Amino acid sequence: MVLPVYLYGQPVLREETVEVTPDSEELPQLIEDLIDTLHEASGIGLAAPQIGRRERVFVVDLTALKDDLEEAHLTVPPQPMVFINPEVVWESPETAEYEEGCLSIPELRENVVRPASVRMQFLDQGFTPQEMQFDEFMARVVQHEFDHLEGVLFIDRLSPLKRRLLKRRLREVARGEVETEYPVAANPEFSGR
Repeated sequence: MVLPVYLYGQPVLREETVEVTPDSEELPQLIEDLIDTLHEASGIGLAAPQIGRRERVFVVDLTALKDDLEEAHLTVPPQPMVFINPEVVWESPETAEYEEGCLSIPELRENVVRPASVRMQFLDQGFTPQEMQFDEFMARVVQHEFDHLEGVLFIDRLSPLKRRLLKRRLREVARGEVETEYPVAANPEFSGR
């Protein structure tokens, strides 16, 4: 089911997430809702807090970019990918800067510096343990979504000056003063950071 994407300013985006257990009866529906909502929003990644949930789960689907990524000689694992209880176990010392956006902060894109490669341990949709290394674009996507599970948004990785310059625009996003092609949940009372 397609659910509203929670916009910047919604408290759940800053809350601590909780690990998922194998006996979670809601997990299959949560994964389906994340994938449906991601596709509706034409995004490439979506984490549970972005639909108002606190489970440590995110999904990635690079299907729409697969040809471009393969043309750039980047390997794309089968899509969509489900990450349950992910943990970053290694980060490369090399970094890369790339422009990022977020479904929870529509109409705003900024350059963010992140490790160029990461290794992650996680459970897949079948609750099978996985450990994979992600490089370049895929590394950026999984780090961005992992941050959501930690209550971190890409704007938190910007300089204090840049965040101050964006403050008014972020308040507008929080109040829902944005145009999207997908349903959103705003916080019209937002006045904070």
